[in-house]
Amino acid sequence: MSTSLVLTVLLAYFLLLILVGFVTTRKVNSEMFFTANRNSPWYLVAFGMIGTTLSGVTFISIPGEVGNTHWTYLTLVFGNCVGYIVIALVLLPLFYRQNLVSIYSWLGTRFGEKARLTGSFFFIVSQLVGASFRLFLVVGVLQLAFFDAIGVPFWLTVFITIAFVWIYTVRGGIKTIVWTDTLQTVFILISVGLTIVVVNKALDFNFSSAIAAIKESPLSRVFDFDWRSGQNTVKQFLAGVAITVCLNGLDQNMMQKNLTCRSLRDCKTNMFSFSFFILGDERVVFDAGSLALHICRKGRYRVTR
Repeated sequence: MSTSLVLTVLLAYFLLLILVGFVTTRKVNSEMFFTANRNSPWYLVAFGMIGTTLSGVTFISIPGEVGNTHWTYLTLVFGNCVGYIVIALVLLPLFYRQNLVSIYSWLGTRFGEKARLTGSFFFIVSQLVGASFRLFLVVGVLQLAFFDAIGVPFWLTVFITIAFVWIYTVRGGIKTIVWTDTLQTVFILISVGLTIVVVNKALDFNFSSAIAAIKESPLSRVFDFDWRSGQNTVKQFLAGVAITVCLNGLDQNMMQKNLTCRSLRDCKTNMFSFSFFILGDERVVFDAGSLALHICRKGRYRVTR
């Protein structure tokens, strides 16, 4: 891929995000900034949350995990789906009943001001650390693949990326994020599809032969019932439930988007739909990873160039 093409794609993508941010900032006020006037369509929130859950970290790390633990990680995703159902049935009614803007306000009501401040503090710290790692990974890939070739230093790449993100989110708040997350999800799913197409073409596979290669591969093993194993199915499933409830159900970044839905019913529908969406997306990423690692390790198929 040429340098000019990569630069054009990057600029077009960021300019599109800025355009969406500009459109969604019309008649914005403080309530709209934090709650989007609780008028977000549930299907838009559900679809956009896929882009929040799946990131550059997912693309790079999860296919590699197939080589370490085969497909046993998928049972963790099954647990995630159940965790989202728990959030929809237990936590969302609680948050909606109190008409919360920040879910940590509930901690203050239930346990006192110190609990609210503690929860808010750890949320901010976790977001800073998590966002920093995700930014580092994405910018690192861009730096190696493109910006090194044109002599742009790493610190400037980071600065430019943060500046673009700040520009399209600074005025619109959560409403802008709901829409830009949806846009990002579209591009993520397109990139997954293109990746699978390119890998299949390079390996002279069609759809049926690719599925057959995955089924034949020992890397496609999903269940592990050895209780001493770290990938034990029951352990993975229960961990998936607990991780989702703790990291997503008690996370302002995720819950604030849910609280922009028009009603509790819409919010529950969003969460139920999202749980199935995310399962399908994780399976797609694993399919691509399992196929690629199977080919690389076994060397059974010729890679054409």
